[in-house]
This record gives sequence, C-alpha cells and structure tokens, in this order.
Amino acid sequence: MTLNLSRRMYATLAIVLATVIFLAVNIAANAWLTTARLDLTQNSLYTLNRGTLDTIAKVDEPITLKFYYSKQLASGYATVQSYAKRVRDLIGEYAARSHGKIVIEDVDPEPYTEAEDQATAAGLSAAPTETGENVYFGLVGTNQIDGKEVIPYFSQDREKYLEYDLTALIYRLSHPKKPVIGIISALPLDTGMGGMAAMMQGNAQPFVIYSELSQSYTTKMLGSGFDAIPKDVDVLMIAHPPALGEAQQRAIDQFVIKGGRALVFVDPMSELSQAQAQGMGGQGGGPIQSDLPKLFHSWGIGYLPGKVVGDKLLAQRVQSSDPANPVALYPVWLHLKTENFSQDDLVTSTMQSLNLATVGALTTVKGATTTFTPLIFSSKEAGLLDAEQVRMNAQPQALMDAIQPAGKPFVIAARVSGPAKSAFGAGSGKINVIVMADSDVFDDRFWVRVQDLFGKKVAAPFADNAAFVLNSVENLTGSDDLISLRTRATSDRPFTVVQEMQAAAGQQFAEQEQMLKARLTEAQQRLHDLEQGGSTNGQPNSTAGLSAAQQSEIEKFKHEMIETRSALRAVQRNLRSQVDSLGSFLAFINIVLVPLIVAGFAMVLAYLRGRRRARGRAL
Repeated sequence: MTLNLSRRMYATLAIVLATVIFLAVNIAANAWLTTARLDLTQNSLYTLNRGTLDTIAKVDEPITLKFYYSKQLASGYATVQSYAKRVRDLIGEYAARSHGKIVIEDVDPEPYTEAEDQATAAGLSAAPTETGENVYFGLVGTNQIDGKEVIPYFSQDREKYLEYDLTALIYRLSHPKKPVIGIISALPLDTGMGGMAAMMQGNAQPFVIYSELSQSYTTKMLGSGFDAIPKDVDVLMIAHPPALGEAQQRAIDQFVIKGGRALVFVDPMSELSQAQAQGMGGQGGGPIQSDLPKLFHSWGIGYLPGKVVGDKLLAQRVQSSDPANPVALYPVWLHLKTENFSQDDLVTSTMQSLNLATVGALTTVKGATTTFTPLIFSSKEAGLLDAEQVRMNAQPQALMDAIQPAGKPFVIAARVSGPAKSAFGAGSGKINVIVMADSDVFDDRFWVRVQDLFGKKVAAPFADNAAFVLNSVENLTGSDDLISLRTRATSDRPFTVVQEMQAAAGQQFAEQEQMLKARLTEAQQRLHDLEQGGSTNGQPNSTAGLSAAQQSEIEKFKHEMIETRSALRAVQRNLRSQVDSLGSFLAFINIVLVPLIVAGFAMVLAYLRGRRRARGRAL
C-alpha cells in the first residue's frame, strides 16, 4: 500500500513538474525568442533584407500600422485573399522584429461603417466588386507627431517591391523631416524658358519635373557663386552644370565623399540649352555641352562629352522637311522601352518608356574602386556620332547612314557606389551617385502634355521621364539601408512542367497554323484563277459553270481545310490530355499514395514496437 501511494505521489509530482516546465519554457520563449523564425519558403518570402532589419532597429518612437482589409468581401477572390495573407504575414514580421516599436491594428472596413469612413478619409483606394461593393486592401502608418504615410492599395503587380514599399514607409515615419534637394544647374528649371524675366513678371512656368520635386521636397537652387554645399542638403542634383571653378568642384567632391548623395545629369549636346539660347536671340543661355571630368575620374566614371549615341532601333519618328518622306526616323532622339531598363534596380524596374534626346555614353574607368551598375542602356544597333556632326547636319537619313553599330549597348545612366578617393586628395569614403548622360530628360515636350482643365494646369505624361528623376531622388534621400534594397521574388509558384508542355504544344500549334495560312493563301489564289477562268464579261460564273476538274480542285481544297483543322484540334486535345494526365498523377500521389505510405510506416512502426514489448516481457 505504501509503495502504491509513493508511486502515485511521484506520478503526481512528475505531472506538476512537467506542467511547470512547459509553462516556464513558453514564458521564456515568449520573452526571448520573439524574433526567432524559420522561413521554409522557396524564395525566402518572409526573410527580411539586412537593410530592412537595420531600418527597423533604428526606429525610436512607436509607429502604428493600420492594416485595412475587407476580409469578408474579398473572401470570394482567391488571388486577393492569398496575397492579403502574404502582406499581413510580412507586416507581422516587421512588428515581431521591432521589439514593440511597431504596432499593428487590423481593420475590416465593412460597408456603411465608421471603419469604411476612416479608410476613405485616410486616402485608401477601393477595388469595386461585381456586386458594387468596395474591397479595401491598404495600409496607413502613423507616428507620435501626427506624421502619416499611406499605401492606398496593395496591388499584386508591385509584389516584388513589397518589402521596399513597407521599409520606405517605416523610414519616412521615423524620419519625418522633409528632405532638402540642392540644385546646381545652367537650365532654367525653376523659371521655365522665360528665365528670370518671366519670374519677375509673375509669368514663370517651371518645368513639370521641377514642380513635382517641389511638392515632395524642399528645393534649394545654388547660385553660380557657391563655394560650399549647405549642411541641410540631403541630395545634390546637378543638372547640366555650367563651368565650375575649382572651389565649387571641391565642395561637390567633399559632399559626395563624406556620404552625401548626388544625382548628376551631363550632356554632350543639350537641346534645352540650345532652345534657351534661341529664345534669347542667341545671347546668353547655358553651355551646349557639360562635363565633370575631374570628379568623374575620381568616381570611376568614363564619359566622352563630344559623342552622341545614335540608335537605329530606338529612333523616334519625327516630322521631316522632305516632301517625299514627311515622317522619318531620327536616330539621336531615343524612345527607350522596358528592355532598355535594369529590372534589378528599384529606380528603373517599374518604368515602361523614356524619351531622350542627343544622349551621351557612360563607361567605367579601368582600375576603378567603385561599382558601376547600368540602369538605362541603348540597343545593340547603336553607334557614337560626333556631337558637332549632329549639330551641323540634323537630317534623319544622313544621321542614320552615319551610324556604325557597335554590336553592344551603350550605357546612358548608371548607379555608381562604393569606396572612392577625393579628386583633390582630401580623403576618401563610400559614395552613392546616379549619373545620366542627358539633360533633355527635363524637357516637357518629350514626355508630358500640360492641359488647362477648369482653370487648373494638369500634367498628362506619355513617358516616364519624371518617374526616373523622382525615383532616383526618392531612392537617394533614403538611408543606405533603403538604397541597398532590391526587388525580390514573388510568391507566385507557376506549374513549370505544365508551362513547358504548353509551350511545346504551342510551338507545334503555331507551325500548324502557319501551314494552314500558307494553304489558305495558295488555295485562294487557285480559286481566284478558277473563277477568272470561268468568268463571263468580267464577272465570275457560279460553281455550276465550272468544269468537273475545277470543281474537283475546290473539293480538294475544302478537304485539306477540314484535315488541317482536325489536326489543330488534335494538338489541342493532346495538350489537354497531357495536362490532365499530369494532374491525375499528382492527385493520386497526394490523395492515395502519400496516405498509404504514412499508414504503411505507422503499421511497420507498430509491429516493431509490439515485437520489442514481447521480447521485454519474455525477459
């Protein structure tokens, strides 16, 4: 009896002790392992970039993220539902890494509720459903000093920029001061082509890109006599600079070497400057060419100010003075498309088109310590032309004939980063610079139409010129952590085997389709010949008027069409049967085979345990 009580007491104590240990482990894990995660997704979808982790670590004051998602209304849309879970999980990862500095509030803005009114007032966008109701899927971030940042709607088209968008929002909330852009330029960006005279008369019309910069940033024009970059400048924008003295170049050099970011535009032949000079009767205006040779060399950038890129594939269509050819391809005015932009850099990865004029080419200097990353580049059908030649003979066909393709793209814009030495022997440091060999990117006529709508000027862009400038400035105003972020893989997991099968069958289908078109063309010609042969007074006769041989030919043609169409349907059926067979095979594995394997393993394990227990009793 005593032995039984002792065993019961030990068993009770063991249970109590196990419970205490379990609770203690959970409390300890909750306190010390809140940031421990195991990301087993193929593309590490929930593993935050080092730049993001550093940005989160530098958050001083609490930030509240209100995640607005119409959970009930979106339940019928599987794609939205899946992406919403992905976004919410990633936001949760931000909060988990913040040690309580980032707080998440989930809001379901159901129709006709106060939450929906708040979502609308906060500036969120809504996607209408088939029933006319609105689905909200956005984020509102606030800090402790009334700062607010909004992502109106999480479009799945921007999934590869999701981490950047979230980190940039966190960064702006933790750094609420409006960034200052210092501008050095020989172009009348802030006054328009009317210059200072127009500004004094109140008729200034700033370039649209400058106006958009002024809305988001504090812009500070640095006059021609500057000898230092103001301390409050966050990014220095050098747009087709005038001739700079050594003191001014030294000021730029020290700003960049000591960690200041710069966005630089030089030009072998600025059409804006030429237009400005013509508007002033040839008196005044900025230089036609611009260069920063001493600074470029220290930054590891090569540039030929006397050479213009001509591109046979990217030439824009222009009005020609030749009456025989009123529209011509002008190879020094370029229309760049998606394939001409780096897809790995956040500055250019979302751009669709860009219109530039008389651009130059950038290269990396041999032995440079910096990293030269191309952002925008020409096609392989481009060559270099003398800038003076382009000025003196602007005939499109003459320029087109003068191009000798290099067989490789020319770099028009690049990001330059990493360690560099001062051009004046005044130290070294890590630099962050974006350089473009063109200044006509600012020219309104190349990218935007400004319309007067009810007394208000409305800019309607038809190219991404402003996007490049604004993306560059936004990227450079961020911290080094934010600049280091790149696009990342999406959560989309395509059925690659099925896609390969579809591609192979599609190729076969295309070949059959081409064959059908060839047969149709040939048969139509034969039919036309037959009709002409059986015509009366220039009018084709009916089929009854044709000979037996001609009617037999027509029947043969119809039979060929039927056979070919049948073959095409067979290709499609074969594709469908292959895909269905693969689907059935995968379904068998998941529904039948895997459970059978698990059950078999359990039976073997149970059998082995039974034998082990039997041997134990026998002993």
